[in-house]
Amino acid sequence: MPRLAYLGPQGTFTEEALRLLEPDAERLPCANVTAALAAARGGEADGAVVPLENSVEGAITTTLDEFAWGEPLLITAELLLPVRFSLLARPDTEIPHIKRVYTHPAAITQCRAFISRELPDAVVVAAPSTAAAAQEVSLPGSPYDAAIGARIAGEHYGLIELAGDIGDRSDTVTRFVRVGRPGPLPEPTGYDRTTLVVFLADDHPGALLEMLTEFAVRGVNLTRIESRPTGDGIGRYFFHFDFEGHVADARVGEAISGLHRICGDVRFLGSYPRADGVAPQIKRGTSDPEFAEAADWLARIRAGKA
Repeated sequence: MPRLAYLGPQGTFTEEALRLLEPDAERLPCANVTAALAAARGGEADGAVVPLENSVEGAITTTLDEFAWGEPLLITAELLLPVRFSLLARPDTEIPHIKRVYTHPAAITQCRAFISRELPDAVVVAAPSTAAAAQEVSLPGSPYDAAIGARIAGEHYGLIELAGDIGDRSDTVTRFVRVGRPGPLPEPTGYDRTTLVVFLADDHPGALLEMLTEFAVRGVNLTRIESRPTGDGIGRYFFHFDFEGHVADARVGEAISGLHRICGDVRFLGSYPRADGVAPQIKRGTSDPEFAEAADWLARIRAGKA
């Protein structure tokens, strides 16, 4: 039974994701993403589950930065979790009587229409997390009448759901990843994703194009690219890449090797099954057999046997 750290406290969407990814795992709630990944790096946990990106809010920058710095970690699985916000309150609370609401800023952003329509006179206060908001509302004498969070938070803290699925968009999804210390990679499945962090060797015209070319000429399809500041001054960035395929695939291995040759540093963050099960479209000339045939052809030329 693995022990997995996660962004706590109990009742977060991250805990919900962990339960789906590893139903039998022992769960270790942590105060923030940094603490969860530190637990995985230091051996306090066997791994961690953290959010990586949201379909409305975009990338979780703390997670991106943690992956770029410190001891290496490997992503071994991902999960796409539909985000369903609920209005949670103590028993016997009615919506017209709610005057103060506590929730995370992301929930405020994603539930604006409901708040404006159903709680026009309520004061909405930002909380460290949706679960922390639910926990606070559950306490005797809390200054808050309700929280907005995951239904699981209500289960943990004895709150009732006054309204469900209150987000402005019904198709909001957060992508979570399971990470662990470096070790054997998941076997290729045919519908994999690979993640890298790439640092430029130097800033010059066309530097980003050079990196993208390593993918394009080998038919590797990018699914996400993010730039983040290095902290070394204005205009200095490193890059996160997600792309289709497994490092065991010839086209992917060649692309990563090409980046290693031209970049200052390349941090491999793992190859793992895609949660949506989408298989890549392999361009003519980029399949493993075609790479192998080309290598054999070149070997014959070099040996004078062409």
